Amino acid sequence: MTTGTDDRSTASRPAGAGGGSAKADRGAEAGSAGGALRLSPVDLLRTARTVVADAASLYWALVKIVLPILLAVKLAEDLGWIDAAAPVFAPVMRALGLPPELALACLAGILGGIWGGAAALYALVPPEALTTAQVTVFWTVLLFAHALPVEQRIVQKAGTGFLVSACWRLFAGLSCAALLHLMFTATGWLQAPADPDWIPAARSADWPSFLSETAQALAWMFVILLGLVVLMRIVARLRLERPLATLVSPALRASGLPRDAAPIVVVGLILGLSYGGGLILHETRNGTLDRRQVFRATMFMSLCHGLIEDTAVAIALGADPTSVLLGRVAYALLLSAVLTRLIALVPDRTFQRWACGKR
Repeated sequence: MTTGTDDRSTASRPAGAGGGSAKADRGAEAGSAGGALRLSPVDLLRTARTVVADAASLYWALVKIVLPILLAVKLAEDLGWIDAAAPVFAPVMRALGLPPELALACLAGILGGIWGGAAALYALVPPEALTTAQVTVFWTVLLFAHALPVEQRIVQKAGTGFLVSACWRLFAGLSCAALLHLMFTATGWLQAPADPDWIPAARSADWPSFLSETAQALAWMFVILLGLVVLMRIVARLRLERPLATLVSPALRASGLPRDAAPIVVVGLILGLSYGGGLILHETRNGTLDRRQVFRATMFMSLCHGLIEDTAVAIALGADPTSVLLGRVAYALLLSAVLTRLIALVPDRTFQRWACGKR
């Protein structure tokens, strides 16, 4: 922080001491950044209470979204509704060069998440009946479009319309998968039989096991969210927003994303849309990002998030690493760049109505 004394001392320095002045200023900035985390016990306790309260508030907001939808999807599975709807998607599977039986696995992933698709994949079609290209195409669809009821509800809470973001993810997944299918067919790449490193056992279908797994997942969700809130507080105190934004600025410029959203986008890229979306929801409430910035950030993160865990699952189950990682990121950046230029042409009233769901 600059004081009146600092201003006077700076003004009294001779002109030739500019280099020393700059070094002194940099030293002062470093000192202030280094002292940013030095708190008295009272301040530390107050900060800890605030952090826990913020994390609990965000956690409760996410639980109210996630838990009812997880229960609804589980109930739909038990009632056979997902099985009944799966044949509708069989023509799409054929167009992507996939066996029709994988429609159920695809639907399980689209509705229930990556792990739902992982559990169903080889339970429906054995790995020796699939090529690496087919497994890669399958996972391309799911990496772009998974857990839509849960994740797009979080995106909706942040300010982007549920329907437009869900359709955006489905379009991205299907179009990228179709392009890969055409490329693999034309070149003959990845036509060897699938060779997964891991074939997951089917998860227990009984409700006690499901509720136990859900409770554990929600408990870990709070731990991770608390760590994220602490991390963001540290970033703010050390004034690391600029270095983080600089680190990802080439990708941001390419996709048209707002620079202010850089730290949040990084969280979403690494940990997933639930956590990145929760932080965007927090920033939206604080008024840090406007509606168009929120829309661009959430639409990009909808396509490109959870790069570590989700990608690792896909690769372990036989997908081509280059296609599902670099291909996904490149395609997400390309689509986001196009979207940024398109929405710049849309009037505010139309944007609010169709992009944000504000009637």
